[in-house]
Amino acid sequence: MKVWIIMTLVLLCEEFQNGLSQQGNPRKEGGRRQKNRSGKRKESESAGKGQSILTQVLDKGRFLRLVDSLTLSSGKDLELRCKGSRIGWAYPTYLDTFKDSRLSIRQQDKYSQLILTSPVAADTGEFSCWALLCDGDECTRDTDRTSSAYIYFTDKDELFVPSTTHFDIIYLRPDKPSVIPCRVTSPLAKVTLHREVPPGEVSVDGTQISYNPRKGFIIQQPSLEDTGIFYCKAVSRSTPQMSVKYQLLYVEVPSGPPSVTIEASSTTVGGGDNINVTCTVLGDPDVDVDFVWTFPGQDQRPVSITEAWRLINRGSGHTTRISQSVIAVEDIETIDFGDYICTAKNIHGETSVAAQVASY
Repeated sequence: MKVWIIMTLVLLCEEFQNGLSQQGNPRKEGGRRQKNRSGKRKESESAGKGQSILTQVLDKGRFLRLVDSLTLSSGKDLELRCKGSRIGWAYPTYLDTFKDSRLSIRQQDKYSQLILTSPVAADTGEFSCWALLCDGDECTRDTDRTSSAYIYFTDKDELFVPSTTHFDIIYLRPDKPSVIPCRVTSPLAKVTLHREVPPGEVSVDGTQISYNPRKGFIIQQPSLEDTGIFYCKAVSRSTPQMSVKYQLLYVEVPSGPPSVTIEASSTTVGGGDNINVTCTVLGDPDVDVDFVWTFPGQDQRPVSITEAWRLINRGSGHTTRISQSVIAVEDIETIDFGDYICTAKNIHGETSVAAQVASY
């Protein structure tokens, strides 16, 4: 009898423990399901934040979200939309250079609309837009809501993006990469680089020299050996096409503000004489220099100021730009004696020098 009672108690304990286990498991599984739903929601929110705000309008009201690049045929109108109530745009400089009437931008309530009619090969380039954060009339770019796409406008007769000139000069600097801008209108075009003298194809190893269809040939560390006249050749299902020619010149790199010298045709003059004071800058070939003069009798005496620049070869293949400003004073009077100060300015800063003109 006692044995039967003990066995009954054992069975009841096992049933009780199984019941507790079955009640606990659904709670654990439910907890796991809740965690997974939370994870999916976070992933969705993250994807939404990184989505492109730039879209192309297709036929019949369809839209294509743009994220990297797009290849279109020349001649077919392009419509882009950028989501936001205040939007800024950037597009190939060719359209800005000529103030092209084919381009129009309109801001709607919830998006901005860019329309380019009859695109041509020269329109190939990057189109980008961004939301504007405004406080009154002052607006800044929202870096979290910016999108861009590189658009190729293919043209079988124009494999290279057309250049405004037939011969371009490219300055090679030892401190940064140089680009030979053989951009193409189709990412599928095969492009090679050629030297004119001595004639031959240039080896492109992908390291020292590489090719990017959106930029051209990139020389990572230019040297004196890279100087000369070059051109590019492109092939895409048709007869090979040649680019414009490029002359590569090796230049000296200025380390700061202009290097300026000044010289007067005579430092001592008498009444009635004529003098010229010349301000000279040696610098980077494609860096502009602005001149400002301060001199005796300013705003009281008539003077003439002329400016000019040219490229010079300083030996060993180095090319430098020489810029000059000359102030001329005729029929000297007492008021004209004193210091003639020339201030030369470039993107790096400014330098002032002076020459004194005295009476003998």
